[in-house]
Order: sequence, then C-alpha cells, then structure tokens
Amino acid sequence: MEKVKVEIRNNQKVVKIPTGIRMLVRRCCVAVLVHENFGKTASVSVTFVDDEEIHKLNLQYREKDSATDVLSFPLGENGLYDYDNDSESYLLGDIVISLQRAEEQANMYGHTFQREVAYLTVHSMLHLLGYDHENGGLEQTRMREKEELIMGELGLSRDMTFVS
Repeated sequence: MEKVKVEIRNNQKVVKIPTGIRMLVRRCCVAVLVHENFGKTASVSVTFVDDEEIHKLNLQYREKDSATDVLSFPLGENGLYDYDNDSESYLLGDIVISLQRAEEQANMYGHTFQREVAYLTVHSMLHLLGYDHENGGLEQTRMREKEELIMGELGLSRDMTFVS
C-alpha cells in the first residue's frame, strides 16, 4: 500500500473532538484504499463542520434544503484521478462531516461517536472511489456490504460498538 495523505480540518465549534478521532479518520481512509486495492499514493481532505454549514453545502451542491451527516466531493471519475505533482499523489476528493449530526446519530443508533465518525468516513471514501447507493438495488447492497466489511476490518463491526 502506498501512502495516504489525509488533511483534516475542524471548521466547527459545537462538538468537542475526542482524542484519537483524527487518527481514526486516517485509519478509515487507509482501510478503504487497502480493501479496494487502490495501490497508489492518494490525497483526501476531511473537514468537520456543524449542521448549519453542512446544510448550506447540501443546498448549494445538491439542492437539498436540509442538513445531512456527510457529503462527498469526488475529484475522479471512472477510476481516473488527477495527479498532483506537488504532493506526488492522486487527488481523490473532499469529505465533509457534520459532527453535530454524527453525535446525534451515535445516540440514536446506540453506538459510540467514534464508530459513527468512522462509518461516515468509510461511507464517504467509498463514494470518492465511485460507489453509490442513491438508486438503491444492487449498487446500494454492494456499497453497504463493503462498508460493513471494512468496519469489521477496523474492529468496529456493529455488534462490537454498541453502548450499553
């Protein structure tokens, strides 16, 4: 596996970021690329925002007037990615995660905040690699299976991460 460069920015002040969350996000990015046999040096940007900011982005880019948990902005198409000579890596795209929504969903689903952020990262990384679930059917099933496999490889399978 080649190197994975993950730039993480925190553009919100609503949710305190627990120790280790940045390392977890990096581990998730690497795990997806290893699972998918990407095999090249890659760059990914991950930005933490609040619900207000992700609402604005969702409206601007998807014409959906609501907050969401995560947005993916892939830079590649059909497995082809721009190469950045400065960073000597393929540019996969940007991930934007609402930490407010991640916190709410962790509580709603009864698992840890860390698992929710990890899941959203894995989910979004798969989008950056071209997977989609919007139309349902086989594509959605394939993506969900990959998410759960990768989460299991990270030691974060559903049955191991619930809060008691």
